[in-house]
Amino acid sequence: MWIPIQINEQSAEPLYYQIEVQLRALIVSGQLAENTLLPSIRELAQQLKCSVITIRRVYQDLENEGILRTRQGTGTFVAKVGEEQRGQQRLSAVLEAMETAVEAGKLVQCSDEEMLDILREILIRKRRAGPLAIKGDGS
Repeated sequence: MWIPIQINEQSAEPLYYQIEVQLRALIVSGQLAENTLLPSIRELAQQLKCSVITIRRVYQDLENEGILRTRQGTGTFVAKVGEEQRGQQRLSAVLEAMETAVEAGKLVQCSDEEMLDILREILIRKRRAGPLAIKGDGS
């Protein structure tokens, strides 16, 4: 199974974190349904060209959150994610991304109004591009 995860090697964020955030988003958004069998740790590591240890950490972190479950000898599956948990995870991911963006803006001395203008422009551009663009097409 191919999973649409993109790694940015120029990012300051650790590799495991980039993978974990994207995999969590795929699950919480419902793009990976409950009981979906995920690739083995080795297969996903090969697909993403990273270490088996990195993927093991991602799977363990998400299993600890209750988003994944592993059955010995069978594999790793998407766990049932309740509506309340889905909503919390969804908003948490957006909040975290926005906090990172605000920190970046403050580092280069953007005013609150400049950052709000940027956010409005991005929202308008993404709305025009359609729903698929919102999922992270890089534009």
